[in-house]
Amino acid sequence: MASAGTSHFLVPWPYDAIVPERLPGRARTWTHLSGAAELAVAAAIACPRTRRKGALAAAALFAAVFPANVKMARDWRHRPLPLRAVVYGRLPVQAPLIGWALLVAYGAGKDTGKDNGVSER
Repeated sequence: MASAGTSHFLVPWPYDAIVPERLPGRARTWTHLSGAAELAVAAAIACPRTRRKGALAAAALFAAVFPANVKMARDWRHRPLPLRAVVYGRLPVQAPLIGWALLVAYGAGKDTGKDNGVSER
């Protein structure tokens, strides 16, 4: 997530292209906001004290960016088959990513013996 978040700032134009037109404002603003969110979520997951909340935020973020993946698949429907396969293949990957994030959140709650994500270490 940290690498993806960083790439939103270093190479923003591919992300700009998949921002749904319905969103208000400039695509670049949404690219930067989603990159910052990915960086924040990555940092929260890395820290045991905030891992549970970070993982729950990751699940929400994976769900929130799904419309951009759908837009990309729709925009690329006339591209060569190998490119279409990549973007179409990304669509079902969101579900396991959300599942992974929820498992991390569940595990973080179990690690502490509490369900609030605060580590006693």
